[in-house]
Amino acid sequence: MKVMDIRQYEAITSTCFVNAPVDQLFAGDLLELFIANRLQPEIGLETNALWDRDPCEFQKIADVFQEHRLTCTLHAPFFDLSPGGFDKKVVEVTREKLGRAFALIVVFQPRSIVCHLGFEENKHRHKIDRWLETALQTWQPLLAVAARSGTRVMFENTYEISPDVHRILFEQLDAPHLRFCLDTGHLMAFAHTDWQPWIRDLAPWLGQLHLHDNDGKGDAHIALGKGVFDFQGLFSYLRQERMDPLLTLEPHTPEALRQSLQYIHSTRLFDR
Repeated sequence: MKVMDIRQYEAITSTCFVNAPVDQLFAGDLLELFIANRLQPEIGLETNALWDRDPCEFQKIADVFQEHRLTCTLHAPFFDLSPGGFDKKVVEVTREKLGRAFALIVVFQPRSIVCHLGFEENKHRHKIDRWLETALQTWQPLLAVAARSGTRVMFENTYEISPDVHRILFEQLDAPHLRFCLDTGHLMAFAHTDWQPWIRDLAPWLGQLHLHDNDGKGDAHIALGKGVFDFQGLFSYLRQERMDPLLTLEPHTPEALRQSLQYIHSTRLFDR
């Protein structure tokens, strides 16, 4: 992607974050694109690098962004992990990997770290008390790590079909720096619901938005405005209620990023 293709939208990119898988940052090309276009990254830690790379290698990436005065957020890993799982060995590995991700808070100094609950209705609903007990024990020490650095922890909706489990965890964990990350694409792809019931139930905790679009059938991560999500309705409500969450664009291609920025610009979506 050419620098000039993005830099014209700097008034928008200065107010939001853009997903950046850390493996691609290590490879170099993505890091150059972010620096050249002054994009603030949401650094995705979905990688074996948490096992294989020395913390000093992550520090080098952090130093580059900090040198260019670009703030960031983090996205904790979630593939193959089960924070509220029933197998003690799986839970043990989950906690170790999440712990490695949270240890990078002091390196990157992020505005937030986004996490997935790993709750699946068809697996866990019939034993939800057991799931909750394990999940609480997983998250409590991690929340303490984030609190020491003043970093907010965001629980994102993924496969959950209602806001119930999020609300229960927010109430029971009762942490002032714990917030909700509303993922627009996941609502349609997995919950098959509009944004209204989620915002209504979780408004006190809303802290971040993950913005991408789809046709309601799959988690396509296409550009804003290219699918069927009601972005205009959501942002109109946020303005009305004077809510100001962190904003993260989650395109999966450079072209989807460019199209998303064009859509935000033409619709004045981010105008307060």
